[in-house]
Amino acid sequence: MGTVSPLINCLTRDQCARVHGYSLKILSDVGVRVDSNAARTRFAQGDCRVLPDNRVFIPPERVQWAIQSAPDSVDIYDRNGNPAFTVGRHPQNQTRFGIGVTNLHYQDPATDGIAPFSIAHAATAAQLAQRLNQFDMLSTPGIAQDISQQTADLHTTLAMAANTTKPLVVLVSEHSRFGPVLDLLEHISGRLTEQPFAIPYVNPISPLVLNNETTEKMMMAIDRGLPFIFNNYGMSGATTPITPGGTLALLNAELLAGLVFAQLVKPGSPVILGSLPAGFDMKSMMSLYTPHTMLLNLACAEMMAYYSLPHSGTSGSGPGWGPDLLAAGGFWMNHFSSLLGKVGLAPFVGGNFDSMVFSPAAVVYADEVIRLSRMFADGFELDDAAVAHDEIRSIGPGGNFLMSGLTCRLFRQMPYESPIWPSMTLDQWLAKGSTCADETLRKHVLQVIDGLEPPGDHDELMDRGRRFIDTIR
Repeated sequence: MGTVSPLINCLTRDQCARVHGYSLKILSDVGVRVDSNAARTRFAQGDCRVLPDNRVFIPPERVQWAIQSAPDSVDIYDRNGNPAFTVGRHPQNQTRFGIGVTNLHYQDPATDGIAPFSIAHAATAAQLAQRLNQFDMLSTPGIAQDISQQTADLHTTLAMAANTTKPLVVLVSEHSRFGPVLDLLEHISGRLTEQPFAIPYVNPISPLVLNNETTEKMMMAIDRGLPFIFNNYGMSGATTPITPGGTLALLNAELLAGLVFAQLVKPGSPVILGSLPAGFDMKSMMSLYTPHTMLLNLACAEMMAYYSLPHSGTSGSGPGWGPDLLAAGGFWMNHFSSLLGKVGLAPFVGGNFDSMVFSPAAVVYADEVIRLSRMFADGFELDDAAVAHDEIRSIGPGGNFLMSGLTCRLFRQMPYESPIWPSMTLDQWLAKGSTCADETLRKHVLQVIDGLEPPGDHDELMDRGRRFIDTIR
């Protein structure tokens, strides 16, 4: 009742309706290319016009039906079957963060040196997710280079599941291994469908292509009753219009196309929708996150709130060269704005160099950024008890509140001290050799990693999972 809650709102309801109208026009007038014959058949059965060039035109009434058919929230569990969190119904300040994204390299926190990503690195990422309180899930942190690519997805997923009990977001790089990865997770837990702790991740190809692998993965997830994330990735000026408005309308249209397909496969299928908007640098030929792309992330979240659908968005990964000033700016802009907006999931924290390199130090840095951002987003109380007029009157002009009743009762609840960077006077800092923030962070990260431990059932799960993988051809 008396809580002051800081909020960011980008779009008015009228602007949401306008974006929706633009997206409907794209779907009914431009259409989407659907590569799978089975998927085109589903669309045709759903009163969508299908052309010989594989383009599908989706009428507005079918989009509205899909929006009404899809659940407005998804319950996610941990590996032990305990409720972890709910995605959807769009509460403010409830963004859930995850470690990972499918990197090819690993950045050593001691030296910042780069090495090929390995199964051991996947285990480290999972144990970091287990240890760090601000992270709610683990996403596939990399593609292991030290094992056959035919089984890398399986062994990486097993290392993830055995080294954390937190929910997983599963990205499978080898299409033929998508089903076996889900079989593996069901085999080691026995409750994947009833109490989903693993969320498959799929994405279309911008602009406006539902490729064969994506629709097949969607159908497999839906057949098992699993919720899944359907995210698109657009680069303004390359795969989407260069204007933010055009990018928002196009990416929103792609999300609605994916939603329609999911509901045509099975009405009521749980889907978590969102965009990963980025810019495109013509000089470096690389994608990049900018203030406008972060704003588009919030706008996408508001569109999903407009539809009453669960949302998953960007995570600030990829902006730095390590746990540096560049990465810190990206983390702060993404995590802070996500918590003040309507972002549901931000599952991909910890990548550098355009998300090519997984950095444990960046993850630890981001954990602190999220902690402080959550403190800000929590706001403060503004009521009679908080204002404490009687205490102000009793102390009066010229007094102090050092030993007041409220101060004595609440001073331990003022969590300003950072677990990474201690508060120091100038004299203390000079006495410590004028240490820099980077060195202090590095020492802290190494202490965290040295203290990592797997869950108690690690060995049992690894043994059971390896024996199951050996049966797969």
